[in-house]
Amino acid sequence: VQLVESGGGSAQAGGSLKLSCVVSGHVTRDDNYCIAWFRQPPGKEREGVATTYIGGGASYYADSVKGRFTISQDNAKATVYLQMNSLKVEDTAMYYCAASRGYIATSRRLVATAYNYWGQGTQVTVS
Repeated sequence: VQLVESGGGSAQAGGSLKLSCVVSGHVTRDDNYCIAWFRQPPGKEREGVATTYIGGGASYYADSVKGRFTISQDNAKATVYLQMNSLKVEDTAMYYCAASRGYIATSRRLVATAYNYWGQGTQVTVS
């Protein structure tokens, strides 16, 4: 499985950005892949932001982004998106897309060690 993120850049506080994660490889709806967005601010640990399952299923968000960020997918394009609205300076980070095959307990869906496929990241800077 390969993951390629794009869409990062600079934005002003209160603005919006939309990140994309193209998923390639042998990934089918029956495999029940869980896809997540993580972020890592400079000098801090990586934290989970949002997660969903390929093909549908409940999405799950970190409290810090609830109501501002939305994870979605376009199966025809094999792409998972992260729409980020009402951006804050503290949203500044490198954003990563991650994937793992199979069911992940809700309590672990925003935990980095639950995922074994990672993209290279895309930088988001909010000022």
